[in-house]
Amino acid sequence: MAQVWELWHTVWITTAALVPLALLVVAGMIRHRSRAGMSRARAWRWSLAEGVMVLGTLPWVWMTLSPQQVPPGTTMVYLVPLSDLGSYFSRPLPWVIAQVGGNLLVFFALGAGAPVRFAALASPARLLLLGAACSLAIEVTQLLFVTDRVFSVDDVLVNAIGCLLGGLATRPWWSRARVSP
Repeated sequence: MAQVWELWHTVWITTAALVPLALLVVAGMIRHRSRAGMSRARAWRWSLAEGVMVLGTLPWVWMTLSPQQVPPGTTMVYLVPLSDLGSYFSRPLPWVIAQVGGNLLVFFALGAGAPVRFAALASPARLLLLGAACSLAIEVTQLLFVTDRVFSVDDVLVNAIGCLLGGLATRPWWSRARVSP
């Protein structure tokens, strides 16, 4: 855990400092939507979903787009599904947990908020596609523009599953997100 803190303390401190600002923005959005005629319940759901999506996703994106030191001889591109994940199990368990857990969390918040806010995304298949598309965009950006990062199809798969799990965690609220014709 000390190594995780050493690498990412700036991200976590910045995120924690932004929580009060995010809460003020969400409160302002609730108030604005309520005054514009939206039901208070929908204003709350939509505003909270948007806040969760942004504040819960941006720190992870920041981390994934930050250069890292990769050990010499590391494979930089994994295009065969499950080849990168398979190599994880030769590493220490805390490293495996941090890698897999971190990849599951990258789009968890996006998956949690998206189907609550956008009825069109309220299906498991669409959440998987959303997570895969966002993850692929990050992986390609890493490959093209960020030094010392690994492009892995397995990251896309695990990120997409994390997005789906986030959505499933909020499934009881999906039906309320649907807009009546």
